[in-house]
Amino acid sequence: MTSSPAGNTLLLKRQLTELRKRPVDGFSAGLKDESNLFEWEIMIIGPNDTLYEGGFLRAELRFPPEYPLLPPKMKFITPMWHPNIYPDGTVCISILHAPGKDEWGYEDASERWLPVHTVESILISVISLLSADVPNTDSPANIDAAKQVREDIAGYKKKVRSLSMLLIVDLYTVRFEGSFGSLLKKLSIDCFIER
Repeated sequence: MTSSPAGNTLLLKRQLTELRKRPVDGFSAGLKDESNLFEWEIMIIGPNDTLYEGGFLRAELRFPPEYPLLPPKMKFITPMWHPNIYPDGTVCISILHAPGKDEWGYEDASERWLPVHTVESILISVISLLSADVPNTDSPANIDAAKQVREDIAGYKKKVRSLSMLLIVDLYTVRFEGSFGSLLKKLSIDCFIER
């Protein structure tokens, strides 16, 4: 069974229209370029009561021509430090893995990509991943982050908090230039880290 170009385009148009009509709390999603339905830009608002609270996490979703038979790829643009996110920002989560049996035995086929998943269900899964008190360190995408979770959870939390606040601090200090802007940014980051 193959996915037709017209069919996947129609499906993505429907999802985009639905998200524009009925936005979902916690994220915004739209096209990077109105002429290309296969590349989306995402902004996740850091969930309350998590290390990401108050942060704005930018990401991209890229859909393959075989969508919905194959999953999109999600990659954070915002620097991330998480065991399930590769150092380059690529998200490693079961529902974004190609359908079928996991050759390493970490996931059931039912946990992997299914054509019924939508942009909304993907992003809710990623938000859930970011909301975990202690991230899953089995089969990590970022070995150093997983090691820090296991050996120094306080240091891990401090690093994640500082990275998630960096973008929001940048947004607030962009209008101040020179040494005053640098000082304001440093004070703001130190304040968030000490929280």
